[in-house]
Amino acid sequence: MRALALLLLLAPAAAWGLPGNRPTPGYTRVAIETSVGTIVVAVDTKRAPRTSANFLAYVDDGRFDGVTFYRAARRKSDAKLGLIQGGIDTDARRSLPPIPHEPTSKTGIRHLDATLSMARPNRPDSAMGNFFITAGATPNMDARGTYIGYAAFGHVVAGMDVVRRILAMPTCCGSGPMRGQMIVKPVRIIRAKRLDGTARPTRGVKPWLIGLRRKGAS
Repeated sequence: MRALALLLLLAPAAAWGLPGNRPTPGYTRVAIETSVGTIVVAVDTKRAPRTSANFLAYVDDGRFDGVTFYRAARRKSDAKLGLIQGGIDTDARRSLPPIPHEPTSKTGIRHLDATLSMARPNRPDSAMGNFFITAGATPNMDARGTYIGYAAFGHVVAGMDVVRRILAMPTCCGSGPMRGQMIVKPVRIIRAKRLDGTARPTRGVKPWLIGLRRKGAS
């Protein structure tokens, strides 16, 4: 019985030990190139298919290209722990429709160290194009009872040093839960690109590109 309990404890950690330099069945790697270094994440397309598909749509469309990591939430007990948040922020031109929530109680993907998860407003089925990465385990974000938690859907396989660098950046401003957590000089996401499989961009007009094309033509 004790051996079984130990195995269950070790299982999530073993899953987090995936290689960052080669494909792994059930996961799709994405390189998030920032102005301070590259973070490689592996999204769990098997256990969190809807959330992963949404994230990959933003990647394949180029909706994350040119946005920022804008939030660094450090714990008061230890400033080296917390989370960084990035994505489209409030840029509605880059947004896709909200997606159904995939709770940790359904997927089994917990908020451990280096977890990739979806940011969302304070209501279910509302996540779109903002995400966060944890530095240190954050079990209070897992679903429990009537609390739906946040939709974890992957983890960092390379570049946690970049995550920690962003987490340590000066912050100010913000309101509500983000009070004092907005990065003074947001970190630019140069581009996000998938490293595995074939890109599947969505169809239709991409309004955020219209202004960029005009700037390039002038």
